[in-house]
Amino acid sequence: MSIKAIFFDIDGTLVPFGDRGIPAEIREAIRQVRADGVKVFIATGRHLEWIDNLGDTEFDGYVTANGAMVLLADKRTLIHIRPIEHASISRLISFAPESDLAFSVVPAAGGIFITREIPEVTAACRLLNLPSTPVRPISEADGKEIVQLMAFGTEEDRSRVGLFKEILPDCEPTSWNPLFCDIVPKGSDKGEGVAKMLEYFGLRKEEAVAFGDGDNDIPMLRLCGTGVAMGNAPQQVKEAADYVTTDVRKHGVVHALQHLGLLSRG
Repeated sequence: MSIKAIFFDIDGTLVPFGDRGIPAEIREAIRQVRADGVKVFIATGRHLEWIDNLGDTEFDGYVTANGAMVLLADKRTLIHIRPIEHASISRLISFAPESDLAFSVVPAAGGIFITREIPEVTAACRLLNLPSTPVRPISEADGKEIVQLMAFGTEEDRSRVGLFKEILPDCEPTSWNPLFCDIVPKGSDKGEGVAKMLEYFGLRKEEAVAFGDGDNDIPMLRLCGTGVAMGNAPQQVKEAADYVTTDVRKHGVVHALQHLGLLSRG
């Protein structure tokens, strides 16, 4: 079956960690693939507000916040949203001020903030080259549609306080870095977001390819007809993929596109 859609994770897939933009060879590859009629999408854990490392490369749509928000190319037309339940946000508002954990709060409408600065927050922002994020009280989440949270600290810390059993029972963690975990509504992941995008464009999952390097990419790697894991991905991600390409810094995206017959070998 011919390939009609490609979904790219950003960090560690399109953009090497520590870099601020897509390498020139990948920008050109995306341009060529789109010129051949293949739709190319972003599928990221980042909210649109935090997507600042793609330059002027054009995409056909954006699966953001680990699938909780799906937008078209204009970055305004929303075709899917799954916020966290208000009851869970209310419990978090009561819990967070007395907790040792720090949280990043991601409202659907933007205005991302963190509840307090701890070393893990600083390290994560440096790793992802994120813009400066204001520190605000968790109470500012009240009444807003929150599509994602980030909890900074260890898995042991989160388990000890019963974060997912008592405070956020309708949510689940997805993690690709020991510094923090992304928190999304149960059932909301990149796989669901990709499925919504494919449905909108009338495409079948067998006609889609997904590229990723983290645990949060596994759902879309399994959903699409072809899942491509980067060479820098951990073993469990590689095992979920149909094809393992080279490292993000060793032309991994280009090699995979050539392997799939979507790009000529230069």
